[in-house]
Amino acid sequence: MSQATSQERVEEVELQGHIIDSLLLPKVLDEILTRGGNFTLRDIRIGQEQSDPSYARIDIRAPSDNVLEDILDAIHDHGAVPISTHDCEFEPADMDAAFPEHFYSSTNYRTQVRIKGEWVEVEDQEMDCGILLDRENKAARCIPMTQVRKGDPIVVGRQGLRVFPAEASARQSLFEFMASPVSSEKPKGVTVREIAAAMKRTRETGEKILAVLGPAVVHTGSVEHICEMIRMGYLNVLFAGNALATHDIEQSLFGTSLGVSLDRGLPAEEGHEHHLRSINTIRRQGGIKTSVDKGVLKSGIMYECVKHNISYVLAGSIRDDGPLPEVITDVLDAQDAMREHIRGVGFCLMVATMLHSIATGNLLPAWVKVACVDINPATVTKLADRGSHQTVGVVTDAEPFLRAVVQELKNV
Repeated sequence: MSQATSQERVEEVELQGHIIDSLLLPKVLDEILTRGGNFTLRDIRIGQEQSDPSYARIDIRAPSDNVLEDILDAIHDHGAVPISTHDCEFEPADMDAAFPEHFYSSTNYRTQVRIKGEWVEVEDQEMDCGILLDRENKAARCIPMTQVRKGDPIVVGRQGLRVFPAEASARQSLFEFMASPVSSEKPKGVTVREIAAAMKRTRETGEKILAVLGPAVVHTGSVEHICEMIRMGYLNVLFAGNALATHDIEQSLFGTSLGVSLDRGLPAEEGHEHHLRSINTIRRQGGIKTSVDKGVLKSGIMYECVKHNISYVLAGSIRDDGPLPEVITDVLDAQDAMREHIRGVGFCLMVATMLHSIATGNLLPAWVKVACVDINPATVTKLADRGSHQTVGVVTDAEPFLRAVVQELKNV
């Protein structure tokens, strides 16, 4: 290694994987320069075949410790780690429901920590969490802030940590037709075929398919398409709110959604009461499942979920009427329930719900592929802005899209 001046600070890092075709190497070099440092490429080896990994070793020079720390923070999430390997550092939490001051803030990318000289996979990978260590069993997992208890060993700093960003080679089999994450004018037929193929691959590998649905699925007349997906075995978990379930049940009991007849497209007499009467009916029966068992609820998305043992999480909001008995009104409890059901999910289809889509995206690890369908392109943009870069967005109305997906699923 070359000698640094008395003012300079130097750190040697390495970067490996598909760092050329994923543009990780130029991103790292750009971060170094734009943050006030400079670099020397000490070693670079480029893979000869498309499947071959590449490797780079870089000397980073910075004028001060603060600049160097800023650079190292920025490039860590691109997979650049210091050459010198030490075990990860940790501090015991000094209070409940809070991390130590210098905790490591997790990403949704695959992460490893070094414990007693061994690299260990971090489980339950999720962005914006801390990492809880189990040194005795050489294990680690992401933990939300609210679940921390005083004395928990929490990872601090970046030492003994390495991150594996998404690489271009890992994306070749899925959504490679998309040049950008939001598709408003690209051929919808290609998009539909790729999403249907991804759902089929997910089912064949034994992973779960998660649907995140908003009430517009009901308003646009798409209930039967979702029901068909359930009956065909292409939906295993449902995340939604009180509104989706309420209007789905309203359609089943009254033939309306928000008081509008789905057959005639006109407001029904006293239709504005239907959603509240639907909630009241289900509450009087004791819940959705009981209503199905008693023959009160005979059709719809929630009916099919009960009949096919589909797990669902209904997360409440401040504006909910009722709500339905199964709605989880504590947002932290709802998050925990969603985390539990995310385990084993390989593909996620989000349709017509901004808040639930963003909430789910925050919980998903980066290797779970996501298709987000919304008439509002801002929904997809916000997902990407918040770190869910694995999302492919389709700007279109829910009903024609879901109808086409179901038809494609029948063909594959």
